Amino acid sequence: MVGNNHPRNPASGAAFVTTLWSVVLTAKDLRSPESQEALEELFTHYWFPIYAFLRRHGYPPADAEDLTQGFFASLLKHESLASVDPNRGRFRSFLLAAMKHFLANEWDRRNAIKRGGRLIHLSIDTDSAEDRYRLEPADPQSAEKIYMRRWALTLLDRVLDSLKAEAVASGKAEQFDQLKVALTGDRLSVPYAELARRLGTTEGAVKVTVHRMRQRYRELLRAEIAHTVSDSKAVDAEIRHLFAALAS
Repeated sequence: MVGNNHPRNPASGAAFVTTLWSVVLTAKDLRSPESQEALEELFTHYWFPIYAFLRRHGYPPADAEDLTQGFFASLLKHESLASVDPNRGRFRSFLLAAMKHFLANEWDRRNAIKRGGRLIHLSIDTDSAEDRYRLEPADPQSAEKIYMRRWALTLLDRVLDSLKAEAVASGKAEQFDQLKVALTGDRLSVPYAELARRLGTTEGAVKVTVHRMRQRYRELLRAEIAHTVSDSKAVDAEIRHLFAALAS
């Protein structure tokens, strides 16, 4: 299911609710023992769209790293987090607007981690970040377009991770690894007959399994996107927007 790899409350051992909105709402409650953990959950999955936005905005790698860390650390302190209302719209729009507000306030990058005596360390693999950033299209897309593209890809990666977790839990990890090309790559790049040979089954069985995987992928995608919008009626429009971002 969506969120199988989400953090757990070490005190109770129970997984806390982890939609994107609930993560940030938990993070803003400084009295909550899960506040720091919630911020780290948010950071772990969604730091790269912010980093890519800053790089395309003209910041060099070191500054983009500091600002990304400082931005997520500031979410625990800044009034933009305190006023978060999931009924106001899309989570991705909130995060980008909050980042722009953060930059407009001219935070001291040399002290981006430490705020008011509270030290928050959020690690970025800078080499990995630059390797990923170099894969962005060479054409001069705006920082906002880069942010949207990376947001869409991050979300799709999370959906694929959730689908893989389900396959592993049901003892079908090898099957998933062989058939995921039907979801993420050129569906004709590996013929069904070849996939059937690799899995020791029939071509017909492969077609049925792929059909079910695609159906479940769509269900998980809708569920993940539903976590990021304020109204379930907006899911279809958000799906169209995200795929448009990937095509641009």
